Amino acid sequence: MKKLIIGLLVIITAITACQHSAEVNKRDPLESGRGFIESSLKGDYVEAQKYLLKDSTNMQYLNGLKEFNSKRSDEEREGYKNANILIDSTQQLSDSVTIINYSNTYKNQPSKIKLVKKNNEWLVDFKYTFTGNL
Repeated sequence: MKKLIIGLLVIITAITACQHSAEVNKRDPLESGRGFIESSLKGDYVEAQKYLLKDSTNMQYLNGLKEFNSKRSDEEREGYKNANILIDSTQQLSDSVTIINYSNTYKNQPSKIKLVKKNNEWLVDFKYTFTGNL
């Protein structure tokens, strides 16, 4: 019984810590961007969505990425899951817009995401990755 209670406490602590860290990460553009990129690379789109600026276009792009990833080979998905994020540069365009240029160690192809500050949280405007429109 004692082991069961200790086990439950460990699980509750881990869940609480994970929920808290996602909340904290949205207060900084670089941390929020890294959270989104890492979740996307791992194929965890539920987690990635937490960092996303909620609009219909961003949701369409995220769903498209999810569908595209599901068609990749197991080997390729594993490569992305194990990849590290390489931040090439950041550009703070204003007090509420930051661009992150990055790649990953699996494909090493340059990419970019735009983060916007909304209600004191930094969120990914994913459509910028595809359109480049500010």
